[in-house]
Amino acid sequence: MAHPQLNAPASAAPPVLKPGVQHLNVRHTDRFVVVGNHLAQHTGLSLTAIGLAVHIQSLPAGARISIKRLAERFPEGEIRIAAALRELEEHGYLARVQVRLASGVVITLTLSYNNPAATPPDANRQEPQARPEQPPPPPPEPEREAEPEREAEPAPSAPAPSLLAGLRRDDPRLILAERDVRRLTPAVETWLERGIAPDAVRRTLTAGLPVGRIPRPAGLLAYRLAEFLPLPLPASPAPPPRPDPLQNCDRCDRAFRAPRPGLCRDCDTSPVAPDLAA
Repeated sequence: MAHPQLNAPASAAPPVLKPGVQHLNVRHTDRFVVVGNHLAQHTGLSLTAIGLAVHIQSLPAGARISIKRLAERFPEGEIRIAAALRELEEHGYLARVQVRLASGVVITLTLSYNNPAATPPDANRQEPQARPEQPPPPPPEPEREAEPEREAEPAPSAPAPSLLAGLRRDDPRLILAERDVRRLTPAVETWLERGIAPDAVRRTLTAGLPVGRIPRPAGLLAYRLAEFLPLPLPASPAPPPRPDPLQNCDRCDRAFRAPRPGLCRDCDTSPVAPDLAA
């Protein structure tokens, strides 16, 4: 009879699975940013503001983070991005300071804090002071002169962009970014080419909107433009042929219709009298 092996290893206990998220972490060796839980789990910031703060902290120094540039990068739109930036300023993760360079030009610097609670109070004044060592010609700030040209991109005189940009007059929730106007313009032009009046297109886009906040107005408008697109008008029937012009018979002077002058039907078929033939 076999004796039990007292020195045999005990079988491993099966892992206890718990509901919820399970982390499968791999150590980063490059292209990463350290984010504190004070930001990732902040109870006073919206999810958009937290994600935007992480994105800003991952950018290199000197990167432009204007509202227009961020709206071109993300689908949230200028209004939500502007609101998220204000949240970050209110909670100390962003600050905007003005610095006068040696050339006399005043520039605005955006300071990003990865840990506002641990940052010395005067840190936002120490970093900008090192920048006046730039050469006298103003650094890349002259790009601001080109901003009016960017605002004119949607071509307000064109019917389709003007219609899209003016939808916010009918409903303030239908505010579109410039890139959304450019993306939706071909669809509106298709409606106009099919003979739909601009007012009819506007009513189709603004009537019966959902109650409450519209998170993606451009997506809603794109759906309506594609879903409610009317069929093109059928080809117009060919006009009836025009009647031949009136002619006067060379023999009896009676009026008749024919493509060219000559004899009427009766004179053309009747025999010619001898005296006339002579």
